[in-house]
Amino acid sequence: MRKALITGITGQDGAYLAKFLLGKGYEVYGTYRRISSPNFWRLQYLDIFHKVKLIPTDMTDQSSMQNALYISLPDEVYHLAAQSFVESSFQTPHSTGEITGLSVVAILENMKHIKPDAKFYFAGTSELYGFSGIPKGKALTENDAFKPMSPYAVAKLYGYWITRIYRDGYGIFAANGILFNHESPLRGLEFVTRKIATSVAKIKLGLSDKIVLGNLEAQRDWGYAPEYVEAMWKILQQDMPDDYVVATGETHSVREFLESACNHVGFDYEDYLAIDKELMRPLDLPSLRGDYSKIQEACGWSPKVKFKELVELMVDEEIERWRMLLSGRTFPWDAPNYPSERGVIVRNGGNGR
Repeated sequence: MRKALITGITGQDGAYLAKFLLGKGYEVYGTYRRISSPNFWRLQYLDIFHKVKLIPTDMTDQSSMQNALYISLPDEVYHLAAQSFVESSFQTPHSTGEITGLSVVAILENMKHIKPDAKFYFAGTSELYGFSGIPKGKALTENDAFKPMSPYAVAKLYGYWITRIYRDGYGIFAANGILFNHESPLRGLEFVTRKIATSVAKIKLGLSDKIVLGNLEAQRDWGYAPEYVEAMWKILQQDMPDDYVVATGETHSVREFLESACNHVGFDYEDYLAIDKELMRPLDLPSLRGDYSKIQEACGWSPKVKFKELVELMVDEEIERWRMLLSGRTFPWDAPNYPSERGVIVRNGGNGR
């Protein structure tokens, strides 16, 4: 049985990837940040909390990551843990650099000594491209220049290049996935797509009368997260490590996402929209679109869920969640994202370490 270690297993991608790998017959280990109330709701939502082995890990501490590798002795390492919210990186640039950037070299250096034959995946991001001088609307490839424009993107750029250095310098199977935006009902509420979906659901159910947003004109290439974690796995199944863009090849604005979400439930977004300038980023990328032709040719991966379907499934899930909450039905994974006094039901699972 193959073994995988997922850093950041409690996040959107980590949870979906864990479910995917379990379905492939892997033994799955995952790191999580030890805090007073661990955030396991996504693992519970997917009904896999009792199936994964959890290791409390400090991503800024070498010995802690060394311990995670010794416990898991993985065949594949998926490094997804990060401070991944762009806006927050402007407020906490130092810790973003440590958690999102320097953690990568800590893992690779420990892998070099503990499990040099393991395959390593680093979660890159479309934010690497920044204002690269590329014509607006061009589909970005693995060969286009990077010009990061946020502390988050700068930290990710360090991770990207150190991954390549360990691949070329030490012969480690180390690959980068340059993932464009990918969404799902497991997105955090701080992300605009989930914020829109839950705001629309609350208006539909009479719980709110406005949607508060910032920049509506930013355009992004939005895909479906469960499909993107499959791409991660496919990248590590290749004979040689490489770097791949994972995207849909389409761009849509925040305004389009909002309009599509509101149209789905039958009302006009302009009747409820409120703009808050405090939500504007100091620097915001106007448009990002990816070219996934390389991963399609090499790995046989292509996106299936289109924009409209993505928006509608997110809105439908939010409506169902809020209806459950209002009816008082059991909702054990709601505490991190919904106002409830019931809290999160956390079972004793994992490897007990």
